[in-house]
Amino acid sequence: MTDTKGIAQTYFRALEARDWTALAELLTDDVVYEMPQSRERIIGRDRYLRFNQEYPGDWHLAVRRIVAQDNCAAAWIDARAGDEHQDAIVWLDVDDAGRITRVTDFWPENYEPPHGREHLTELY
Repeated sequence: MTDTKGIAQTYFRALEARDWTALAELLTDDVVYEMPQSRERIIGRDRYLRFNQEYPGDWHLAVRRIVAQDNCAAAWIDARAGDEHQDAIVWLDVDDAGRITRVTDFWPENYEPPHGREHLTELY
């Protein structure tokens, strides 16, 4: 059985450290990376590595939580670039050899809550 949670932790550590060699070792040759909000897809380890290497700004990732079962993991990520902060949800699919086959990043946009429920909620 693959230690999917451990693979996910290693994946995020490698990204944060810009350790491209360690990241490459975690990915299959034909890894698929998708961002549903922008409908972008990258196919292949080399292209995915280059995407991260060329991503602009001084970005940082901190894991808030990882949940894993079988060959899937979901992570809640605190992503920062300069003063900008955004939460991200990342899904990882891992094959039986312990390599990541698919990465799906969801970058939800913040929005103001609708009026009429202030008596039930509080802003944080």
